[in-house]
Formats: sequence, structure tokens, C-alpha cells
Amino acid sequence: MAFPAGDAVVTGGAGFLGSHLTERLLADGADVTVLDDLRAGRREWIPHAATLVEVDLADPDALDELTEAIPDGADVYHLAADKYVDNDSPLAQYATNTQMTRQVLEAAEAAAVERFVFTSSSTVYGEAPRPTPEDFAPLEPISAYGAGKLADEGLLSSRAHAGSLDVWTFRFANVVGPRLRGAVVPDFIEKLREDPSELEILGDGRQEKSYLTVDDCLDGMAHAIARSDDPVNTFNLGTRTTTSVDRIASIVAEELGVDPEYSYTGGRRGWKGDVPKMCLSIEKLSALGWEPSASSDEAIRQATRELLAEL
Repeated sequence: MAFPAGDAVVTGGAGFLGSHLTERLLADGADVTVLDDLRAGRREWIPHAATLVEVDLADPDALDELTEAIPDGADVYHLAADKYVDNDSPLAQYATNTQMTRQVLEAAEAAAVERFVFTSSSTVYGEAPRPTPEDFAPLEPISAYGAGKLADEGLLSSRAHAGSLDVWTFRFANVVGPRLRGAVVPDFIEKLREDPSELEILGDGRQEKSYLTVDDCLDGMAHAIARSDDPVNTFNLGTRTTTSVDRIASIVAEELGVDPEYSYTGGRRGWKGDVPKMCLSIEKLSALGWEPSASSDEAIRQATRELLAEL
């Protein structure tokens, strides 16, 4: 399934998922503009065929620049965010993320954008029954990151129902693959390369979540965009299976050929705001004909091999 061709704008296009999306959009025939301040992303991850506009999306003085950067009628893919759930300044993180979305939305409306794609997160659900469907309520996030994503969803919904534009919102499980940084797989790789005899694991190791390959993630997004056309289209993206942190440690150790002793920081959460167990229902997107190609364990093993080759 291909993404729409034509003009496309990717915020956060220098980051992990954003750079992969930019590559995919270009391959599917789109002309892509990347909006990124390069604080979290890397310039070298942006394909040469894309146009980079280096801009701070949360800067109130940057609104005119954002508006000028979005071609009239372009598709907007808003991925940019401060993504660390355990942020040391959660209220500031909330303010920054919601400000970015507000400004990108305002610039999109000025450019007569009709299709706005937003990457949300499983964190909007908080600690919910599993597998969690899109219509689960009440949504009670336990982190400022999740709260900001939920607030952004609400703002976009309000503008969509006002007839401003159509919105596709994707609530992701954990996406893994090349260029992933600041997550459990690259963290374990780096720790075990430094000391293959032992591995410290945050929490109790029994945290259990779904992991999705970046290719499956992009395929699911393209499939949903092509096969849904309501004012607000909200989809979970994940796998039907889960992987524990202990199992991730075992897979990474196997791929490295080491046999470490594990130690634990303790507690059911790996960090403040961590949802220990997560599995999203993907029945809504499955009903449209999409299924992930890899299980959660397979996604972890594939990502481990890919990251071992680049780290």
C-alpha cells in the first residue's frame, strides 16, 4: 500500500520514525519537506531528495515561517515531539508538545491542508485492560507525555469536526528498527558491549509490551490512510503479541553471543510514568485488511540485528 503522492510535510523528519517515513513518502512519489530543529534528529538521516526547513516548531515567533514552509494543500505528517516519558520537567514537556501541535495545525489550516496525520501513542490509555481498543474509556494517561498526546488528539478532533481538515491519528505500540535511539534495545546493546558479563534492567524485568517493526508501522499507516475517510480516523498500530523486558534482554544477549547476569533496579515500572503492561487491540485496522508481518519477538530480534550493524 502506497502513501499519497503530491506535496507532503513531515515534522520531526530527521528523527527515527520521521526519517523512515520521509524515505517511504519519497519512494511513493511525494515531494517532501521536512520541518525539524535537529535537536533530537540527525541531518544525515534526511534523504537528499527531501527539503529541510530547520525550525523550532514550538517557537511562537516561528509561525509565519511554518506557514510559508507548508505548500498549499500538502499532506501534513506531524511526528515531532519530545518523546521521553520520564522527562525531568513534565509540565514543560507538556507545554512544548502541545504548543508544537497547535502551531503546526494553525500553519496547516492557513495552507488549506486537507489531510493531517498525527502520531499519537499508546500512553493515552494509561493502565488499561488488554488488548485495548480505540474506544476504551476513560482515557487516563499516567505521564505528561501521554497527557499531551491526548490533548493534541482533542484539539485535532475539534478542528476536523469543524470542517477544517481530516485527521488520521495513530496510537502506536513501541516501534523498533534502524536509527532507533534512547530505547530498550539500543540501551541493552550498548550496555552489553561495554560489559558482556552483566546487564542492569530497569524495574523487575516483567514489564511486557508490544513491539512493531518500523516497516510494519509505515505499512499500517499507509493502509489506514488509503482505506478510511472520516473527519477523524483513529487507529491503534501494534502487534497481537507482547515481549517482556527479560525476553528482550535474552534476545539481545543471544544476538551478541554473550551470557550476562541480570540485575534489577526493582519495582513494577521501569521509570516514572511507565505503563508496565501494554497490548493494543488492532481489530479495527485488521478489519480493513492489515496485519503486521512480524510478531513482537520477531520485531525485537530483527531490530537487534539491524542496530548491531549500525551502532
